[in-house]
Amino acid sequence: MIDEFEFRSDNAAGVAPEIMDAVAAANTGSALAYGADDWSERMTETVSTVFERRCDVFPVVSGTAANALALSAMCPPWGSVLCHETAHIANSECGSTSMFGGGAVMRGLAGVGSLLTPASLEHAFETTRWGDNHHSQPRVLSFTSPTDRGEVYPVETVTALAATAHGRGLRAHLDGARIANAVAALGCTPAELTWKAGIDVFSLGATKNGALSTDAIVSFDPEVSAELVYRTKRAGHVASKMRFQSAQIDAYLADGLWLRLAGRANAAMARLAEGLKGLGAELDVMPAANMVFVRSDEGLSDRLETSGLRFYRTGRDEIRFVTSFQTTDAVVDGALERFAAALR
Repeated sequence: MIDEFEFRSDNAAGVAPEIMDAVAAANTGSALAYGADDWSERMTETVSTVFERRCDVFPVVSGTAANALALSAMCPPWGSVLCHETAHIANSECGSTSMFGGGAVMRGLAGVGSLLTPASLEHAFETTRWGDNHHSQPRVLSFTSPTDRGEVYPVETVTALAATAHGRGLRAHLDGARIANAVAALGCTPAELTWKAGIDVFSLGATKNGALSTDAIVSFDPEVSAELVYRTKRAGHVASKMRFQSAQIDAYLADGLWLRLAGRANAAMARLAEGLKGLGAELDVMPAANMVFVRSDEGLSDRLETSGLRFYRTGRDEIRFVTSFQTTDAVVDGALERFAAALR
């Protein structure tokens, strides 16, 4: 039987033992429902400590829910969310923000690669019919970092873009489905990539990086938080036994676990990318985090799949590899051996 090497998604990975232990530890005695428990209180304190500012935390079951509910609380129904044209919120969430936001529009912008630039944002503002009720009014700027193409925004770029958005009266949102990978790649503090850079609300991804069943919305904006109290409930994301979600987030952030897990995934990708480059593979960009896109014709892709490599085909001539905290050096080296054989 051919051993399979998993590179389809970090969602395919299992649960970090520390997270599983935290869930088991919460499974003792009884606790009040809907977040009125000690674990949820401790979680909020932990998040506030890690991000160096008091914040409100709303656990949800998916990144899509985190993005859609956060943006719906930040943007009126007649408003628009500005994002890169490759953004997950615009292409991979089935219009959930528009549904929860009562019709809010996702407006995809061009940039350089998969990154927004100050020039692309200014162009969007210049082409907006401000005050015209025939035209959706920009109300939120949303970043994704790492992006859906694996690139990471430098902190100074986030700061510049958020400042430009705030100057036009917009709020700034960060889709942080893989925020731990971004922080680990940049070597910055969590605060430096979020509120210190001008981010008002962000989605705290955890499931892709070792959690069992939860992501979260983190809000530094009291007005948005006040709406989320009701929007999360109305959307069915206020869990009865929330202590099990809160215990995951608390353990995830405690003692830097989230950054250690992300660091493993990033290191595995760096090893894989260097190896692929050494074999002559054409990479879209050298990855900064844990995702890479590789040029591959259908014949090569077929041979790679037959050899036991598991990946996504993202086009007729492109495939995607994603590493996780569970990706070992042995897995990477084995994958490179099979890639080399498929090339031959």
